[in-house]
Amino acid sequence: MSDAPKRTPLYDLHVELGGKMVDFAGWEMPVQYPMGIMGEHKQCREKAALFDVSHMGQVILKGDNVGEKLEAICPQAYSTLNEGKARYGFFTNENGGIMDDLIVSNAGNHFFVVVNASMRHQDIPHMARNLDGVEVTELFDRALVAVQGPKAEDVVGNLCPAARELKFMETMVGSINGVECRISRLGYTGEDGYEISIPEDKAVDVTRAFLADENCEPAGLGARDSLRLEAGLCLYGNDIDNDTSPIEASLIWAIQKRRREEGGFPGAERIQREIADGPSRRLVGIKPEGRAPARHGVEVQSDNGDTIGVVTSGGFGPTAGCPVAMGYVAADHAEPGTKINLMIRGKAQAAEIVSLPFVQQNYKR
Repeated sequence: MSDAPKRTPLYDLHVELGGKMVDFAGWEMPVQYPMGIMGEHKQCREKAALFDVSHMGQVILKGDNVGEKLEAICPQAYSTLNEGKARYGFFTNENGGIMDDLIVSNAGNHFFVVVNASMRHQDIPHMARNLDGVEVTELFDRALVAVQGPKAEDVVGNLCPAARELKFMETMVGSINGVECRISRLGYTGEDGYEISIPEDKAVDVTRAFLADENCEPAGLGARDSLRLEAGLCLYGNDIDNDTSPIEASLIWAIQKRRREEGGFPGAERIQREIADGPSRRLVGIKPEGRAPARHGVEVQSDNGDTIGVVTSGGFGPTAGCPVAMGYVAADHAEPGTKINLMIRGKAQAAEIVSLPFVQQNYKR
């Protein structure tokens, strides 16, 4: 079996556009284009940027009471998810940790689920094992692109006027240049925008149509990461994982009231206990005082030198104009305004706990 990275339907277009290709979760993906990460980040915050996210797993769930059955493996309220609506959620394990996060949409006669590229090998068998009577089908003949930014509505809406009517976390099937696509108003940058699932054989044509708009430029994984970090959005494998509970990760908002109270999902005991008593550690925003960014794995110390946590994501925030980071600290040090030290290359660098996000989220509610 070949270990060579896979290619998305847009691979040749990335190369044509000058994308610098890297191996990401087993896929050859563009980390940046000639505009550079800073330029692509700014493009997304001010106009519109297009990201290839075809490496993500796209899954169709068909059968009776799919939403109700999903509630046995997720702490979200999917049985009450209305047609045309999407919801952020996650699989939990028996210890209350997060197995993966995902987007679930009620598409009418089926549910449409998008899972992380690096976890598809786990998630799809997990659903097949646990969703009794539900047909679980991974789609291998679709591309997925994200058009993100304040001009995204014009870029997509000029080609599909009905897309303008969607609000945040809504989904529809619409025609783009005669191609039937699933269009969902959501994304991973903190900006307004869409994710569009396109038949593989039409992916390049539809993507070129978006990029033909003067307000839209291609962007790579580098800008995607700096954008989501500024927006305070978790990255699976960095900020959330099998050991992290949703309550530690400040994701209680993604567990609807009924599910918090009734339980009935893996790890409910720990999650309900942490809702009642508070977790021992919390995900926080961290603002270094100097110019040196704090990367994943940097130790966090209290101002008297005790180890109290670790940085899980960090880098320079182009819109914030300074280094930004997220990480976990002991709950008694999680209050915004708390002074801390970051151990960067063996030296203590002053920093402060701050509220997330670093940059205001601009979704169309």
